[in-house]
Amino acid sequence: MSDETRNEQQRDEQQRSEERKQHEPKRGEALRKAWGLMGETARGVVSRIRWLVYAPRGRRVMGGFIVTGVVAGVVAAQPVCTIEPGEVGVRVNRLTGSVSELPEGWSLLVPHVHRLSRYSLKDQTFRPERSARATGPAPFQSMEGLSIGIEVNIRYVLDPGKIGALSARLPENVGEDIVEPLIDGVLRRHFAQHSVREIFSTHRVRIQKDLTEELAPLLAADGVLLRSVTLGNVDLPAQYRAGMETLLAEELNTEKMRYTLELKDKQVKQSALEAEADKVRREKAAEAAGSEEIIAAKAKAEAMRHILPFKEKEIEQRRLEAEAAKVSRLTLATAEADAHRIQAAGEADARRKIAESDAYRLEITGKASSEQLARDAELISRNPLLIQKTLADKLSDKIQVIIAPPQSGGFIAGNLLGPAGSAPSAALATTGAPGGEE
Repeated sequence: MSDETRNEQQRDEQQRSEERKQHEPKRGEALRKAWGLMGETARGVVSRIRWLVYAPRGRRVMGGFIVTGVVAGVVAAQPVCTIEPGEVGVRVNRLTGSVSELPEGWSLLVPHVHRLSRYSLKDQTFRPERSARATGPAPFQSMEGLSIGIEVNIRYVLDPGKIGALSARLPENVGEDIVEPLIDGVLRRHFAQHSVREIFSTHRVRIQKDLTEELAPLLAADGVLLRSVTLGNVDLPAQYRAGMETLLAEELNTEKMRYTLELKDKQVKQSALEAEADKVRREKAAEAAGSEEIIAAKAKAEAMRHILPFKEKEIEQRRLEAEAAKVSRLTLATAEADAHRIQAAGEADARRKIAESDAYRLEITGKASSEQLARDAELISRNPLLIQKTLADKLSDKIQVIIAPPQSGGFIAGNLLGPAGSAPSAALATTGAPGGEE
C-alpha cells in the first residue's frame, strides 16, 4: 500500500473522530430529553389507568373498550367459515391433532386452535403448456433425442373418501404440488421410450392407454382419481416435419400402388370368375336346351302316337269326301248337261217361234203398207195440193218463206226439188215421207 493511501486513511480517521467529539454533547442532550418525555408519558398512562380502574365512568369506558376489542378480535379471527358448493373442508385441531371433514355450508372455527383446508371436488384439468411446442421452454424428448411438443390434457378429481385420511400430508394446492410434477415426470419418461413416428401415428393409442394405466395407481395413492388422458396435437421440429412429409408422401404412393395392384388382382380374379360363371352358364344353358329338345322330342313322339290314328282317319275321311265330291260333280255335270240340252231346245223353239212371228209381222206390215200406199195414192190423186200443204207444215217451224202460188198445174216446191219427173212419182215420194214419219 502506498504512502499516499495511508495518509488519506489517517486523515479520514481524524475527521471521523472530530465529528464524533462534536456530536457527543448533542447526543447526550437528546437522550436526556427522550428519557424525560418517556417519564411524562408513563406518568400520564398510570394516571389514566388509575382513573379507568377506580372511577365509575372510567370503568364504563374500560368495559366498552374491552367489548370493542373482543368484537374486533372475533371479526379479525373469522371463527365462522363458508364451504362453497363443490368443495369439502378439512378442520384440523392443533391441540389434539384430530381431523374432521366439513360439508358444504357454514362451519365454526376456533381461532388459533383450528386450521381449515379447502379442497375442490370438481373435475380439474392439467395441460402442460410449457411442453406443447417443440420450440417451447420445456419440450418433451423422443427416443431419438428430438425435441417435440405434445398437447396433453389430463382430467382428474380428488377422491372424497380419502381426503380426510390424507389431509394431514396433503398440501393446500394438490394440483400444483403433487399432481402436476408427478404427471410431468411420467409423461417425459414415456415419451422418451418411443420414437417420434410412434408418438405421431402408430403407437398413439397404445401410449395413451399406458399413461392411463400408470398414472391411475400413482395418483390414487395420493387420493386423486384419474378421469382421462388425451393426447392432442404433436408439434414436430421443422426439419423433421419436412422429412416426415416427404416420407409420408412416399409411403402414400407405395400404399396407393399396393392398393392399385390389389385392385388389379381383384379385377383379374373377377374377370376369371365371370368367365368361369359364363362358361358354367353356357353349359347349363346347353344342358337345358338339350333337355328341352329331348323333352320336346319325347312329347312329339307321344303326340305322334296319338296323332297317327287321327291322321289315318282324316285321310280316310278326305278320300270319302273326294269320292262324294266326285259323285256330286258327276251328278251336277249330268244335271247341267240336261239343263243345257233343255235350254238349247227351248231357245231353238223360241227362236223358231220368233222367226215365225217376225215373218208374220213382216207379212202383215207389208200388207198394211201396201194398203196405205194405195189409199195415199188415191187421196193425192184426188187432192194434188195435199203434198204442198204437208211440206209447208213440215218446214213451217224452221223456214220462213213466202211461196207464190204456182202456175196452173205446177208444183209449189218445184224449184226446190228441181226438174221433177212425172207427177205421180213426186206424189209417191211425198206420200212416202209422211208415211215413214208416221
